[in-house]
Amino acid sequence: MYTIVTGAAGFIGANLIKALNERGLRRIIAVDNLRKADKFRNLVDCDIADYIDKQEFLERLLAGDFDGDVNAILHQGACSDTMEMDGRYMMENNYRYSLALLDWCLDQEVPFLYASSAATYGGGATFSEERQYEAPLNVYGYSKFLFDQIVRQRLAAAGGANSQVVGFRYFNVYGPRESHKERMASVAFHHYQQFRSDGKVKLFAGCDGYADGQQQRDFVYVDDVVRVNLHFLDQPQTSGIFNVGSGRAQSFNELAVANVNACRALSGEPPLALAELVRQGLIEYIPFPPALRGKYQSFTQANLAKLRQAGYEQRFAGVEDGVPQYVKWLSAGG
Repeated sequence: MYTIVTGAAGFIGANLIKALNERGLRRIIAVDNLRKADKFRNLVDCDIADYIDKQEFLERLLAGDFDGDVNAILHQGACSDTMEMDGRYMMENNYRYSLALLDWCLDQEVPFLYASSAATYGGGATFSEERQYEAPLNVYGYSKFLFDQIVRQRLAAAGGANSQVVGFRYFNVYGPRESHKERMASVAFHHYQQFRSDGKVKLFAGCDGYADGQQQRDFVYVDDVVRVNLHFLDQPQTSGIFNVGSGRAQSFNELAVANVNACRALSGEPPLALAELVRQGLIEYIPFPPALRGKYQSFTQANLAKLRQAGYEQRFAGVEDGVPQYVKWLSAGG
C-alpha cells in the first residue's frame, strides 16, 4: 500500500515526507509539477518509491492504476500565489484537481487530508471554521473556499462520507524547505535574507490603526503543521475542516526581533530589545505600500477550539521558539 503526497517537493509536502520516513514509511509516491525541476532538492534526503508529474498521476489514478493500493492521500499541491490573476489556471489547479482526488478517495474509501488556507477568511476579524466568517479577497482564497464548501456538502450528504476527509486551514507557515517559493516564501525567510544581505530587517510602518511593525499575524512553524497532519492520519474516524495556526497573533516586530537576535546569537552577540534594534538601524520601518491598502491582513489569529475538540493537544511554538530553530537551519546551508 502506498501513501501519496501531492505537492511533495514543495514546502509542507517535503516536510511531511521526511516525517513519514521518520515513522519508517518508505512506500511513498511523491507527486508534483515536474516542470519546476529544481524543487527536487527538497526530496534529496527523503526516501520515496516514485516521483510522478501531477498530470500523469491524475490520469493514472482515474484509469484505475492505484485502485486498492493506497492507504491515504495527503494533498498539499496547489498554487499558493495570492497575487496570481489567472483565474482559469487557479481554479483548474486548486479546485478541479482537488475535486477529482476527493471523489476518487470517497469512492475508494481512502483517507483524504488536504491543504486549505486561512485566505478563506479574507479581511475579517474572526477566524473560526464557519461559513459566516469566510469572505476571500483573491482568487487563490476563493479556490480554497469553494473546495471547502464542496467538502462540507460531501460530509453532510447521507450522514457523512464513508472515509476520512480533513481540510487544514494553514495560517502563516514558516520553516525549513521553503526557499524555492521565492517571493511567496514566509516573512521569516525574507527577514533572515534581508539581515544577512543588508544588515537590517525592513518592516511596514503603521497602517489600519496599528503602530509601526505592530500588524499581527498567526505565524505557525512547519513542524507543528506536520504534527497536526500526522495526528489526523492516526485518527481515521475524524473528519472536518480545522484551523492550523499557533492560535496566537504576534507582531511583525516580534518576528523581526526573534530573527535578528537569532542571527546575532550565531555571531556570539547578545540579544537586544526592539527599541535598541531600531535605534541601531537593525530594524527599519518603510512606508506602507498604497497598492496593498484594502488588500492586506493586518491581523490573523486562528481559533483552535475545533482543533482541540478533535483531540489535538500539543503546544504550538511561538516565534520566539520557532524562528531561532529556523535560523539555525538556514545558517547551516538549508
